[in-house]
Amino acid sequence: MLKRISTKLAAYFILSFLLLESILMIYLHQTIIHARIEEEFERVMANGSNHREVLEDYYSEETMNHIVLMEYGKESEVVITGENDEVIQSSAENILALNKYLKLLDGSRREDDQLLLDDWKNSEYIVSVHPYQIADWSGHVVMFQKTEPIQRLVDRVNLHFGLAGGVSIIILFVIYLVLSKFLTRPLVHMKEATEKLREGDFRVSLPNAGKDELGELSMAIMKLATDLETMKTERNEFLASISHELSTPLTYMIGYLKVAMRNELTDEERMEYLKIIAEESNRMKELVKDLMELAKMDELSFTVEKTYFSAQRFAKELYRLVQPSFELKNINLTILCEKDFQLFADPLRLEQILLNLLDNALKYSEANTDVTMTVYEEGANAVLQVSDEGIGIPHDEIDRIFDKLYRVEKSRSRTSGGSGLGLAIVKELVEAHDGVIYVESRVGTGSTFIVKL
Repeated sequence: MLKRISTKLAAYFILSFLLLESILMIYLHQTIIHARIEEEFERVMANGSNHREVLEDYYSEETMNHIVLMEYGKESEVVITGENDEVIQSSAENILALNKYLKLLDGSRREDDQLLLDDWKNSEYIVSVHPYQIADWSGHVVMFQKTEPIQRLVDRVNLHFGLAGGVSIIILFVIYLVLSKFLTRPLVHMKEATEKLREGDFRVSLPNAGKDELGELSMAIMKLATDLETMKTERNEFLASISHELSTPLTYMIGYLKVAMRNELTDEERMEYLKIIAEESNRMKELVKDLMELAKMDELSFTVEKTYFSAQRFAKELYRLVQPSFELKNINLTILCEKDFQLFADPLRLEQILLNLLDNALKYSEANTDVTMTVYEEGANAVLQVSDEGIGIPHDEIDRIFDKLYRVEKSRSRTSGGSGLGLAIVKELVEAHDGVIYVESRVGTGSTFIVKL
């Protein structure tokens, strides 16, 4: 996969650069060639025009010989013709070789200087014709410029452009290697890291890829690895705790059920064992119920439907609901809501939050202690706090009490009935209301849970 990406990257880059370079080189090549050819055309025309002017000003046999002598031995030839285009003077050693070009004159009289033949690719000469007039005598000065120098120039230009193209390809290949090192190599490392993540190995390490998109992707993969490792650890702890929480009541139930089935037991003893079995069954039912609630929250399948309702009426209904449980344990419950105001929340979910907090206070408080729930306004927020005089929470464990299945005093969880899920559910519900929850506590003094909505 990465090799294909590297190849595509190189191919796209090289093709794009070669296309741009080809366009520029073709443009420069044609510009240079055309400029050089135009120079040759202009030189031929200028030489012929000069010869014509000299001939018209100083027409004589000596002048014609002088003109012919000036072109002798060069890569150009000059032919001076008369009235009927008969050759009067010529610098060419073999005039017959030029006859096919002289035939282009057709015996017609030209009025101005002009190129008679400019096909430098297929012709041996570039031919220009320059008419002269002396009294009643007229003729033409015909210039022949060999095209071989132009063709040699074109060949040299082609060679240099070819060398430039070859050097460009080599440079592009070097650039490709550099790009492969700095771009595709980090991608290879990231691919290897994701393969390790897929196999369950979250101990991945990626080199610093800079502050660009590759660097951000590298940091994202590293963060993902950390999060997955944390999730794996939490999942294993969660499953281990669930296994322990479910197996313990099941063990009690099976053990006491076998004991209750003995024939030699009295009815009073049998009822005692059945009562224990019923208590463990209820404990398991509550645990499964809490797990279902937590699963719904994790899947975001529960809903929060906020509405306005009376704070005092809500507090009274809650007191009526939970007071009997506190009386059974001989704990004094007080609910304070001195000023009535409108709460904006989901009443069922808010009741679930406070029932969990009050149940938590009930479980961890001794008889003849006080539990107080206070409801009041604080600016634009509604504040609900539950205070108890229970066992309290060590300072180093306060940050973990909202974790799933975490209990402060594990040795007392069986007798007090805590599953470690209640506060996790409370936190999820509070956050679903866009609220916050925190706790203030001292060991041996009690705890105060504060909810702000």
